Amino acid sequence: MNRYLFPNLIMDRTITKRELANRIYSETGSSVSQAEVYEIVRKTFDYIAEALVKGNRVVLRNFGVFAAQEVKPKVGRNPRTPEKVINIPAHRVVKFKSGKELRQALQEADEA
Repeated sequence: MNRYLFPNLIMDRTITKRELANRIYSETGSSVSQAEVYEIVRKTFDYIAEALVKGNRVVLRNFGVFAAQEVKPKVGRNPRTPEKVINIPAHRVVKFKSGKELRQALQEADEA
């Protein structure tokens, strides 16, 4: 496992923005307050979302690429009532393609 990218990796957990901010604060010995670190993390995600809404790609080197992708309209069916047809309108979804180092770290974790 690439310890440079993923030190102290915790498996089988959900990590929240608050936990990310706390970890960044504790590991950097930051000169800013914990609340300010949380605000930076929150704004980072807000800016990523804003860029995606505008149709931009977000490239985070060694991590991956986020991009908004258009999904064409389609016809769906409720499995409980197959005779009822549901028209699903066109919409956008976020796609993520992992970077090379992240893919390698995941593969190494699976092999361990």
